[in-house]
Amino acid sequence: MTARPGWVRTIRVRLALFTSALLFIVTAAILAAVYLTLSHTIEAGPLDEVTVKKFTKTAGGTIQYKAGEQFQAADLQSVQKAVNQNTLDTLRNASVVALVVIFGLSLLIGWFVAGRLLRPLGRITDTAREITATDLSRRIAASGPTDELKTLADTIDHMLDRLETAFRTERNLVEDVSHELRNPVAVIQANVEAVLADDQSSAAERADAMAIITRATARMTRLLEDLLATARRRSGAFTDHELDLASLVTDTAEEYRFPAEERSLDLVVRAPTGPIVYAEPESLGRAIGNLMSNAIRLAPSGSTITVAVGSQAGWSWTAVRDAGPGIAESEQQLVFERFRRASTGEQSESRRRGSGLGLTIARQIVESHEGRMTLFSAVGVGSTFVIWLPDRAIAGGVEREPTPPTVNPLPAVTDQTSRP
Repeated sequence: MTARPGWVRTIRVRLALFTSALLFIVTAAILAAVYLTLSHTIEAGPLDEVTVKKFTKTAGGTIQYKAGEQFQAADLQSVQKAVNQNTLDTLRNASVVALVVIFGLSLLIGWFVAGRLLRPLGRITDTAREITATDLSRRIAASGPTDELKTLADTIDHMLDRLETAFRTERNLVEDVSHELRNPVAVIQANVEAVLADDQSSAAERADAMAIITRATARMTRLLEDLLATARRRSGAFTDHELDLASLVTDTAEEYRFPAEERSLDLVVRAPTGPIVYAEPESLGRAIGNLMSNAIRLAPSGSTITVAVGSQAGWSWTAVRDAGPGIAESEQQLVFERFRRASTGEQSESRRRGSGLGLTIARQIVESHEGRMTLFSAVGVGSTFVIWLPDRAIAGGVEREPTPPTVNPLPAVTDQTSRP
C-alpha cells in the first residue's frame, strides 16, 4: 500500500477539505430547496403540440385542405407549461455547474485561509523544536492579538519558565548535596586511612577517629533524611486532615526531651488545647522537629528552650524559642535558603553539624499548608521561630485576617528585635 504524501495528512488539507465539503453541502441544499419550491409552485410540462393542416374556404363554404401544407400548434396553457419546464431545466443545469465551481473555489479559499490561520502555529512549532534542541532559556514570545494561538504560545512559555526553574533547582540541589556530602566523606576516608587502617595507632586515637566518623555519618544521615522529606512532600505522598495542634506539638517536643537533657537544656512546653489545623501530621511534625533540633544544637548548656502553641487573629501559631547566639538582622532571611548558615562566631562549629536543609524544608512544609514561618531574633539574645497556620477551630466567631500577625507571640524575656 502506497503511503500518502506528508502534506495530505496535514491539518491545512483537512481544514480545506472540511470547509469545502460543508460549503458544498449547504449550497447544494439551498439550490435543491429553491428548485423543489419552484417546481411545486409553477406548472411545468412538455409542449402539447397538435398538427394543423392549412385549408381554404370556397364561396360556397366548402373547406379544402392544401395538400402537404400543415404546421404545429399548441394552446396558450401548453406553451406556458413548456416555458416553465425549460426554466426549471435551465436552473437545474446551472445549479450543477455552480456547485462544481463553488467546490473548486472553496477548496482554494480554504487552503489559503487555513494556511494563514496556521502560520503562527508553524512558527510556534519551529521555535519549540529549536528550544528543545538547544536550551530552555529561549521563549516563543508570540505577538499579535490575544487569540487561541497566542494563548497557546503564552502557555508554552509559562511551562518553559517552570521547567527551567525546576531543572535549575534540581541542578543546584545536586551540586549542593554533592558538595555537602564531600566533606563528611573526606573526613571518614581520612580517619580510616590515617588511624583505623594504621596498626600502630593507639586506642585513644582510634576512639577519637570513631567519634569523628560517627559525627560525619550522623550528618550525612540527617542530610539524606531531609532530602527524603523534600522528595516525599513534592510527590504528594502525604494527606492532610484536621489535627489537634497542641497534641502534635506536645508529642513532637517529647521526642526531643532526651537530646535536650543530654545538653543540660530545660525543655518547657506550653501547649493548651484549642487550635485545630488542617495538615499532614508527619510533615508538620518534621517542620516542628527541625526547629527544635536547631534550637537544641545552638542553645548554650543550662539555658531554656520553650515550645508554645496558641491562636491569634484566626491564625494558630507554634513557636520554638531558644537562648542561642541569635542571628543578625542582615542574615535572618538567608537562613531559610538551602545550605545557607548564618555566621554566629564561636557557635559556627555546632551549626555546621546541621544538614543545611532543615529550615528550608520546614518553611516549604509550612507554606504548602497555606501558612507562613517567621523569625524573631537578636544577636546575643536568642531566636524564636514561629509557624503560622490557619486556625480551623474558629467558627463564626473570630474572623481570620488575610495574613498572619507580624508580632512575636512568644517574645524573649529580655529585649529582642523582631522581624517577620
